[in-house]
Order: sequence, then structure tokens, then C-alpha cells
Amino acid sequence: MSLRDHVRAIQREDPAAKNALEVLLCYPGLHAVLLHRVSHWFYRRRMYLIARIISQLARFLTGIEIHPGAVIGKRLFIDHGFGVVIGETAEIGDDVILYQGVTLGGTGNERGKRHPTLGNRVVVGTGAAVLGSITLGDDVKVGAGSVVVHAVPSGATVVGIPGRVVKARGTDLGALEHGRVAAAAESEPADLEQLTDRIRELEALLRLMLDERVGQARG
Repeated sequence: MSLRDHVRAIQREDPAAKNALEVLLCYPGLHAVLLHRVSHWFYRRRMYLIARIISQLARFLTGIEIHPGAVIGKRLFIDHGFGVVIGETAEIGDDVILYQGVTLGGTGNERGKRHPTLGNRVVVGTGAAVLGSITLGDDVKVGAGSVVVHAVPSGATVVGIPGRVVKARGTDLGALEHGRVAAAAESEPADLEQLTDRIRELEALLRLMLDERVGQARG
């Protein structure tokens, strides 16, 4: 993957990016990914201390913490990025977008694969956490502030704590439009409330019918 390709991808995804030079000089998400490439090179060659020193330098300079062991695909765009944490065994596909405060973390002290795997073109909203050795399929969208602890199938949108898959009434959400994701999430509780009210009405009607039968039997 060329640096030019990465810069063009950021310009395509971020309307605030005025030109390539601005992206090169002023985008900490790009700086963090480039420094990760260096630290990951040392990590793969078992030079763990040098790798961690470089990753800590990147954290100090950008506010983004990427463990040198993480595997990152092409054109990762970390938008703003302050507070983003990516764990050691995390795997990220191509053309993924992570917003501010995202955590790709573990759930305990287990060994081996303990961080999530993200497919291609995944979008994770501000402040969301994806935890554990789970897989998010291609084109998954995670709403802001969600906590995802279970695998998510390709093309799904997940929101809430804990994260649950929601459907947008058969419509395509496109890029992560937080308002439309929230609307999709809010429609589910509304439907459940209507269903609960209907069940209560049917229970009341059933009790009334039973009372009438009992009255007739006594008469």
C-alpha cells in the first residue's frame, strides 16, 4: 500500500481534508498508522522492546494507542482519533474507519487471541467498544457509544449496551450516519412497547371472558 493511496482515502472519507499536504502534516490518525507500520516490523522480528518504545512514542505524539502486535489492513482511517486503543491481537481489514475514543480490547486475562477481528469497510462510531475475540463481518457499522461483545454478521448495524443488531427497515444506511442509526435503534423499543400493550389488552379481555363464564356457571 502506498502512502499516496492512504492519503487519497482519507481525503475521500473526510470532507474537512482540503489537500494532501494538510493530511500528511495534520492528521494524527495517519501518523499513528505509519508509526505502527514501523513498530509492527520490529514486533514481527521479536524485537519487542523497540517495538513497544515506538508504539509509546506514537501514543505520546498522537493520543492513539496501537499495540505493535496488532494487524492492520490497508487505508485505515482513524478520524480525530484521540483515545483510540487497539489491542495486541486485534486484526483490522481494509478501508476501516474508527472514530474518536474507540476501543478494540479484550475482556480479561485470557491468552492467545483475545481481541476482535474487523472485516473490510467496517465503521466504528465515537466511543464504541468492541471487546473480546469476536469477528465483525464486512461492511458492519457500530453506533456511537455501543459495547459489542458478540460476533456481528456482514452488512449488519449494531447499537446499544450490550450491542444488538438492528435493521433500518430495509434501507441502506450508507456511511455511518449516527442520526439514522439511532432512529433504527429507537424503533425497536417502540415496537416492543406496542406489543406489550397489545398483550395486556388480550389478557384483560381473556379475564373478562372467564369472569362471564364463571358467572353463567353459577347462575
